[in-house]
Amino acid sequence: MTSTDTALQRALDRERAHHDRCRTVLAAMVEGAQEHVVTGEDVSASGADAEVLGYRLRSRAKEMRELPEGPLFFGRLDFAQGEETGRALHIGRLRITEHPAAPPLVVDWRAPVSRAFYQATAGDPRGVAVRRRFGWAPGSRGDSADLTGMEDEHLGRGESRASAIVAREIERPRVGPMRDIAATIQPEQDDLVRAPLGATVCVQGAPGTGKTAVGLHRAAYLLYTHPQRIQRGGLLILGPNPTFLSYIAEVLPALGESGVRQSTLAREIARHPVTRTDDARAAALKHDARTAEVLRRALYARVDPGAAGDLTVPDGSYRWRVPAETLARIVADVRREQPPYTVGRERVRARIVRHLQERAERRAGPRTNAWVRRVERARPVGAALDAVWPRVRPEEVLAPLLGDPDELARAADGVLDDDEQQALLWTGRAPRSWKSARWSAADLVLLDEVAGLLEHPEGYGHIVVDEAQDLSPMECRAIARRSAFGSLTVLGDLAQGTTPWAARSWRTALAHLGRPDAVVVPLTNGFRVPEKVVGLTNRLLDRLGVDVPPARSLRGDGELTLRACAPGAVPETVVDAVRHALTREGSVGVVAADPDVAGLRAALDAAGVAAAGPEARAARVAVVPASVVKGLEYDHVVAVEPAAIAAAEGPGGRGLNRLYVVLTRAVSRLDVVHARPLPF
Repeated sequence: MTSTDTALQRALDRERAHHDRCRTVLAAMVEGAQEHVVTGEDVSASGADAEVLGYRLRSRAKEMRELPEGPLFFGRLDFAQGEETGRALHIGRLRITEHPAAPPLVVDWRAPVSRAFYQATAGDPRGVAVRRRFGWAPGSRGDSADLTGMEDEHLGRGESRASAIVAREIERPRVGPMRDIAATIQPEQDDLVRAPLGATVCVQGAPGTGKTAVGLHRAAYLLYTHPQRIQRGGLLILGPNPTFLSYIAEVLPALGESGVRQSTLAREIARHPVTRTDDARAAALKHDARTAEVLRRALYARVDPGAAGDLTVPDGSYRWRVPAETLARIVADVRREQPPYTVGRERVRARIVRHLQERAERRAGPRTNAWVRRVERARPVGAALDAVWPRVRPEEVLAPLLGDPDELARAADGVLDDDEQQALLWTGRAPRSWKSARWSAADLVLLDEVAGLLEHPEGYGHIVVDEAQDLSPMECRAIARRSAFGSLTVLGDLAQGTTPWAARSWRTALAHLGRPDAVVVPLTNGFRVPEKVVGLTNRLLDRLGVDVPPARSLRGDGELTLRACAPGAVPETVVDAVRHALTREGSVGVVAADPDVAGLRAALDAAGVAAAGPEARAARVAVVPASVVKGLEYDHVVAVEPAAIAAAEGPGGRGLNRLYVVLTRAVSRLDVVHARPLPF
């Protein structure tokens, strides 16, 4: 063994010993968190205070107990300048300390001092003399023996080099759910992760640039940096579908954050089961921003200032009268103020009561609070209010609008033409009432719009929106209502827009999200998709009609194979491709047009190749419909009949965009199986 090898072995032994110490201390921290729960239950305090304290302590103990197993640090900084001079700080996913006042054994990756780990360079070392990265055995559950190597970068001496450890981690086979990237965050990603809470950031990320990981790590950063503000307002992660949410579900817990709501917009706005399917044109119209004005008109058409006539309210000693013209003026004044509908109704009530109170006090002196409450609840006041500003449910607005041509014509006059109005109407016999109506997915978006006109929904302090390019204007408005007083992290790629209403410009989408001035930051350096695959997909970009810079892969490895075959031999060729892929490490995704999935899965089963669906996160082979593959990734992708994938979207659809998504799911190798001419 050379002296260099001996020095490396000694350094590894010291780091392993430090890791053992960290594991012991972490175990004590977990036990201590549980002890605090027991102690906190005996604290003498008011019932409310005790409940809040108990909830916080129990939540903290639960988070500590549920921390995933794994290495406790992935990096180290040795400082030569600044406040940390002479100190060595280990960087990990969680702060580990023997005592709150003692120097930490591991510093949380989100702490300000940790930023130098991601941002320091030879040209700007930020006081760092040495940056050390640790190499752990794949799948390590935190055994110190799994620490297999390390790299030192002497920034203080002007040394700069590419990290082989980072490259291996990025290229590691993808089996199971998405992993966190705390150990491999790049400087441009770190800038986005640490953007201020109040800033709305839009990330235009080419495939494989880590935009989803950036959004999740930003959520973890905000929870760490602004815990009280985020917990008070809440944090929501919005994904495109349940499969995607399942894929990303373990990232935040691995970073020490649990209890974050991860959902889809469809789940957030669901008021009824989806039991109706719209045709393409009706769905497109319902997602069109112009429909918001139609709904607003339909709702406020129910406000009728002159519907009540004179109002007379007895109070036991006198009959107070509000003339019809006074009541109409009150309603018109409130209507001009444009409050939410339900707020406007209560505002009219309050002004009627104030008018009566002023008259009563001029006649007989001040009125008591009991008198005011009695007048507020008086039956004539309620009846007049129901006449001029009636109570209404969202369903009571939408069902007549979509079922009655005359009502739709009144609300849509000058907004939608006759053909559009006809397309928007429900087909078949209209329901007798909203209670028997059957609702489509697009109808639920419209119901949410009306509900937002009635009263503002409960909002979140921050919302992370992934695959945002696929949101319609009306869906964007639904998100905007839930972030009226918070901020957004908007993630997406215009080239991957596959819905009929997918955005072609971020400025348009951001305007509908209520953030027209948000900064749009492009990520073009790909860490996931190999160079050969990126070269292929960049050839599609010019045909997609979006202003997106071409991607650039930082990976020179990877394989691309085009497998041409006879029209009847596609299933057999796919089976051969999968068998060949199984001789290598990693996951295999067979992606095809939705109608072809069942036949391919049957062919694989007949050939003795076990294959699951996309929901089986740990499956070695998955057969995935092209419509749900967005956001997923596989080491080896077998893309089946690209022409069929493109054609499945129908005339005028986003078939080439869908194909772009499919081709960019490959982490290491891509096989393209085709009998028809290739679209690219």
